[in-house]
Amino acid sequence: MFFHLDKDIAGQWRWTLYATNHRKIADSGEGYWNKSDCLHGIDLVKGTNYATPVRKG
Repeated sequence: MFFHLDKDIAGQWRWTLYATNHRKIADSGEGYWNKSDCLHGIDLVKGTNYATPVRKG
C-alpha cells in the first residue's frame, strides 16, 4: 500500500491511496494549496501505520 502525492490542474496538492495491487482505494476528496496541509491529511489517514510510503508524482 502507498500514498501518491501530486498537483492537480488547478495547482492544488492531492493524495491518493493505492492498495498493493495498484488499485485506488481512497483519495483526498479536496485539493490543498499547501503541500504541508496535504501531507498532514495523509498523516491523519495513516493513523498509527507510519510505514505506508508517500510517493510524489
